[in-house]
Amino acid sequence: MAEHRSMQRAALLDAARSLLSEGGTEALTFPALAERTGLARSSVYEYFRSRAAVVEELCEVDFPVWAADVAEAMAAMDTPEGKVGAYVRKQLELVGDRRHRAVVAISASELDAGAREKIRAAHGGLVAMIVEALGELGHAEPRLAAMLVQGVVDAAVRRVELGAAEEPDVIAATAVELVLRGVHG
Repeated sequence: MAEHRSMQRAALLDAARSLLSEGGTEALTFPALAERTGLARSSVYEYFRSRAAVVEELCEVDFPVWAADVAEAMAAMDTPEGKVGAYVRKQLELVGDRRHRAVVAISASELDAGAREKIRAAHGGLVAMIVEALGELGHAEPRLAAMLVQGVVDAAVRRVELGAAEEPDVIAATAVELVLRGVHG
């Protein structure tokens, strides 16, 4: 029974990722989740109390995988500059990943305070990954710089998601160049 519930929950999360990736916030509805998974609408409520709860769980499940991808890309680099570049590039590479698209599809304003705090904490963990590299580069305020670097990444992510005129590779290269020049001063 527990295995069946676990499989159903995983199917619901996968359906939610697809719906959010395909149609954004408006597409994530309990009737749509029920249709995608073959469950009755009332059954969906047995697993999740609200859309915010679905998104909160997506963040809990998917964010660690995303952060591990970024950490792995950074670990493959030998220099602090390489680590900073990998931090920026890998996040922008992951923009096309359904896990990332699903997490950003619903704005934090639609989530309850607990869900917003979990997302903030997860992002804080991501930002903490780059503090050491910025310190190695001699930045006087590595924690602040890390938050600002993430701001550049977030702006580049929005640019990619908007389908900007520039190719994603150009956006990533420009973001990396901007960050590294800013760090070096």
